[in-house]
Amino acid sequence: MNERILVPIDGSESAKQALKVACKLLDKEDSTLYLLHVPETLAYATTLVWGIGAIDADATLAEREKAGEQLLAQAVNSAREEGAQQIEELLTQGDPTRVILDTANAYDVDTIVMGSRGLSDLAGVVIGSISHKVGHSAKCRVITVSQ
Repeated sequence: MNERILVPIDGSESAKQALKVACKLLDKEDSTLYLLHVPETLAYATTLVWGIGAIDADATLAEREKAGEQLLAQAVNSAREEGAQQIEELLTQGDPTRVILDTANAYDVDTIVMGSRGLSDLAGVVIGSISHKVGHSAKCRVITVSQ
């Protein structure tokens, strides 16, 4: 049973697909969906899904946090459309891998559902993807979703 599911939301299409999968796994009435966004410094300008628009690679932390808040709001709307009832939004700074793992532990989540490819694809090729690191280090189930 999936009572507590964590979905890291970064604005990528993979994260959007992961949210859909997570909503299908929820026991709608008794489950909590945790949506987590970690504002990252981007290596290049990118366009976020859910109609948020483009984020410049030179965006300040405040600009990235504002975009993250908009992203989470849109993700909440999408999750509600998919039937999720109990949703918590989390916006935290730090190393994405560490934040995802720490959040999963802090909220005692059963499952992390995340996209296999996020916005930082280029860095992932060189130093290993966030989803790969989370999958190897998490104490709970990790489901990675590709587009």
